Amino acid sequence: MRYIFRRLGLYALAIWVSLTINFFLPRMMPGDPAARLLARVSNQLRPEEIEALRKVFGLSEGPILQQYVEYLVRVLQGDLGKSISRFPTPVADVIATGLFWTILLGSVALLISFIVGNLLGIIGTWRRGGLVDNVVPPILIFVGAFPYFWLAMVALFVFGFQLRWFPLRHAYDSALSPAFDPNFIGSVIRHLILPAMTIVLVSMGGWVLGMRNTMIGILSEDYIVFADARGLRSWRIMIHYAARNAMLPAMTSLGMSLGFVVSGALLTEIVFSYPGLGFLLLSSVQNLDYPLLQGLLLMTTLAVLIANFLIDILYVWLDPRIRAG
Repeated sequence: MRYIFRRLGLYALAIWVSLTINFFLPRMMPGDPAARLLARVSNQLRPEEIEALRKVFGLSEGPILQQYVEYLVRVLQGDLGKSISRFPTPVADVIATGLFWTILLGSVALLISFIVGNLLGIIGTWRRGGLVDNVVPPILIFVGAFPYFWLAMVALFVFGFQLRWFPLRHAYDSALSPAFDPNFIGSVIRHLILPAMTIVLVSMGGWVLGMRNTMIGILSEDYIVFADARGLRSWRIMIHYAARNAMLPAMTSLGMSLGFVVSGALLTEIVFSYPGLGFLLLSSVQNLDYPLLQGLLLMTTLAVLIANFLIDILYVWLDPRIRAG
């Protein structure tokens, strides 16, 4: 438990640092977001109305330290402010519109690439010199060298436009309304396949090579040789002794990747017109939407920290040395 509490303290410090950076970084960007908003308003507003808008967005001209304290208080109260580009919609509501689709796309692509990639790495290393070890890594490295947005455009053109096997845009058919029924679920799956598979093809090579490198080092350890000398079955040595220890670095990478799922696959979502947070992040930067940008960055940071904390707890279960320490 001391290990868990120490990690909690470190994560609390990391959250405070991320909140501080999240506050100051957007304010270092050039331009005035309030002026950008007012430029889109045809009516002329009085100075007191402009100042009221600034206070709504947390952009008052008071001392920067005062703004910082007010920002921390609002965040602790769960108030992320109102979006400038989508005024007067609260930031939380704007984020909620794309959160589900981003998590769906990112988590499906990540879990498929993680599971398949690590299995291929384990099997290929256990049977070194075999077909999986000699053929799969070079192919995945070659495919992974291409930018994923380029693969997304090629896949969209070939399988969507030319062959018409998959839809071209959005997350489901426009004629359908969101509902928990077979037609809607089937439409969501059909729209999900192409964007998810492009991310899987690009990212799977990293999981295969990472697992392969870790397994090569573990297979030379004494406990693997001793387990083999005891006459244990090959599959048991591979799974319970080699793969279990080799999964520790992979779990750390998985924790980081799970956190960044929330930020969205920006270019993939744009290519497929997939309604997720990646497009919202780009829009917030282009429109100098401080509150929305801060909300998206804060959510991404918290997601990374929470995912890593869960991985730390999983480490305690996987590695007896941590419990003993």
